[in-house]
Amino acid sequence: MSTIRYITSDVFTGARFGGNQLAVIPDATGIPEELLLPICREFNYSETTFVYPPEHPGETRRVRIFTPGGELPFAGHPTIGTAVVLAATGEIATHDGTARIVFGEGVGPVPVEIRGVHSGGGWAQLSAAKMPELGPPVPSRSMLAKMLGLTTDDILATSERPQAVSCGLPFLIVPLTSVSAVSRARVNVERWEETLANAWASMIWVYAADAEGGDRHYRARMFAPGINVPEDPATGSAAVTFAGFLAARSRTRNGSLEWTIDQGIEMGRPSRLAIEADKVDGNITALRVGGEAVLVSEGTMRI
Repeated sequence: MSTIRYITSDVFTGARFGGNQLAVIPDATGIPEELLLPICREFNYSETTFVYPPEHPGETRRVRIFTPGGELPFAGHPTIGTAVVLAATGEIATHDGTARIVFGEGVGPVPVEIRGVHSGGGWAQLSAAKMPELGPPVPSRSMLAKMLGLTTDDILATSERPQAVSCGLPFLIVPLTSVSAVSRARVNVERWEETLANAWASMIWVYAADAEGGDRHYRARMFAPGINVPEDPATGSAAVTFAGFLAARSRTRNGSLEWTIDQGIEMGRPSRLAIEADKVDGNITALRVGGEAVLVSEGTMRI
C-alpha cells in the first residue's frame, strides 16, 4: 500500500467554502491509470486534477482533469485552481508571487498567468488554447424551455439566441431574459436525455444580464448531467466560451473587452469569474478567464 498527497482548493472565490471545490494531486507519477477515476470519485468534487512532469518543450507541467464521469481535455476551474495550488505550495517557482506557466492539457498547451500568490491562495488567469468553434443547430426555444422548466418567453430570441459553442469543450449557451429566470432554471433529466444527451454540446450554460453588477455583468449557471455534474458552481471553460460568444456579437472591431460573471449563487457557493476577449479587425484573437483561489485542506490518501 502507498499514499499520495492531495490539496483541496476553492476556486473563483477569495473566501473558503465558496466557489468551486477542486482536489489536486501535485505528483501523480506512479498512480496506476485504473485508479485515477476512482480517486476522483472518492473526492466527489466536480473535478480532480493529476499533475505530472512536462511531456513537451515549453510546458511547465502536464495536467489531467477528471470529473466523476470521466476525463476532460480541458476545464477552467481545475486549471486556475491547480496553478494557484502549485504556486502557493512552492511546487512552481514564482517571483514576488507572480509567474507565467504553461500546462499541457488534452486540448493542447494552456498558458496561465499567476499573480498575488501567498501561502493561502492567489489569483490566476488562463488563455484559451482554441478560439470559438460553432456547433450544429440547437433545439428550439420551446424544447429548451421544457427541458429547463421555463417558459418559451424566458429564453431570448434576439441576436443572442441559443447557440452551441466550443473553445475545447462544447457548451449549449442559452440566453435568458432575467436573473429570475436563471434562478428558476431546473434541468428535467428525462427531457435532457431526449433532447441533448447525444448532442454535440450536451452541457448547458444559462445566463442573463445582471444590471446590479453593471452593464458588463452577468448571472449564470451550468448543468452537465452527462458527466455526473448536476450543477457546477463555477465553470471556467464555459465562461471563456461565453467570452467568445459575447465578443462575436460585439460591435467592437479592435481592442479588448471585459465582463464579470456571478455563478454558484443558487448553490450557496458564490463565485466570481472575470472574462476577457481581444479582437483585431473584427476577429477574435484571444480569450481569457481568471479569478481567485484559496487553499482549504491538505492530506494523504492510501491507494
